[in-house]
Amino acid sequence: MRLLLRRFFAPVDIASLVFVRIAFGIIMLWEVWRYFDKDWITRYWIQPSFNFKYYGFSWVEPWPGQGMYWHFFVLALLAVCIMVGLWYRVTTILFFLGFTYVFLLEEALYLNHFYMVSLLSFLLIFVPIHRAFSVDAYLRPRLQKKTSPAWALWSVRGMIGLVYFYGGLAKLNFDWLQGEPVRMWLAERTYFPGVGMWFTEEWMSFLISYVGLLFDLLIVPFLLLKRTRPYAFGFVLFFHIMNANLFTIGIFPWMMIALTTAFFDPGWPRTLASKFFNKGENVEDKESELPFAPREMQSENLFLVAGFGVFFLLQLLIPFRHLLYPGNVSWTEEGHRFAWHMKLRDKHGFGYFTVRDVSDQTIWGIELRDYLASWQIEKMLTRPDMIIQFSHFVAAEIYRETGQEVEVYATIWVSLNGRDQQLFVNPNVNLVAQPRPFLQPISWLLPLTEPLRTP
Repeated sequence: MRLLLRRFFAPVDIASLVFVRIAFGIIMLWEVWRYFDKDWITRYWIQPSFNFKYYGFSWVEPWPGQGMYWHFFVLALLAVCIMVGLWYRVTTILFFLGFTYVFLLEEALYLNHFYMVSLLSFLLIFVPIHRAFSVDAYLRPRLQKKTSPAWALWSVRGMIGLVYFYGGLAKLNFDWLQGEPVRMWLAERTYFPGVGMWFTEEWMSFLISYVGLLFDLLIVPFLLLKRTRPYAFGFVLFFHIMNANLFTIGIFPWMMIALTTAFFDPGWPRTLASKFFNKGENVEDKESELPFAPREMQSENLFLVAGFGVFFLLQLLIPFRHLLYPGNVSWTEEGHRFAWHMKLRDKHGFGYFTVRDVSDQTIWGIELRDYLASWQIEKMLTRPDMIIQFSHFVAAEIYRETGQEVEVYATIWVSLNGRDQQLFVNPNVNLVAQPRPFLQPISWLLPLTEPLRTP
């Protein structure tokens, strides 16, 4: 244990973590700007009359009036502060809370990289990467330091490694190994310059599917080995730039490229700067040999070790929770979120909801667009948790407006990865009477029976 703690707190060059801080701040500033530029703030949180909420967070509501615009403006300021290292501890805490608040506002907008930003911004609260090349270090010279403890660097590496590896594990499923949904996506992108002419070929579907699988599973070991690291990073660049041009996935490729640099030697930015400007030195070799101080064994550091252990243990276990449920996770969605199941399914649904008055048994249909935006409807029709939320919401709205107690039924057909459409939920079940699923399997969800189409 003492040897482990010695390695955990050993000083390493802080330069690569400073680069991570600056890159993270720039990318978050860019992401906030995109919300202003594309008017997503109005579309997602001002226009909708109803927002889908994560279990346990129904109390989280958008700011009234123009409050969401001010919220994003503050997020932009916090991103700048993180980038330049100004009031770092306070700004990272506020950014984590502010971004996670936005993440929790609308379940229909779930993206794996938004979840990743929340986790990473939480980690950065504890990582002391404001001690160099920052306004804080300039204003407080006593804070300046050329090294950081090794745990800070390995926490960032561990977070990135988890995303890659679990993304690969999730691809070990029947559909992906048969080339779906990559086959369908490529067929829609034959316009892609250079290689688009081959996107309808079977070999291309399998090539991209299996290269993606092997990339996610093996990239971290190759990044950890010094001999293979440059080639692995070259493939990281190629892989993410191709994804950025093939798919609409926002900041994710650029964030992964920037953060993957943490796998290089800790002093790589300082070494690079010294080559270009003939000054500076790589302090990693000198300072990593500093003796292990007795104070590193103090109880507060043991609590830090324990805290990081619990955090990463949860990140290791949560992605496996879909194993607690029967059926195909891409169909049931039970355990799909927070598990790094990225770009694994092409899922489309259509259907209708009917309402029956409990008192006189009158039945009528409802117009989904009276309650939801089109982007919410598209997501809701394929997500059981959102179907039950909407059913409860509709029943509550009708009771509030008319005093009528009603039952709500859904008839929905869904297609998964090119399969023929089939009924998704039991149309004879009153969804108002069903509890919102949390840990228990969904009894009113019909099993996937349609076979995957073969080319």
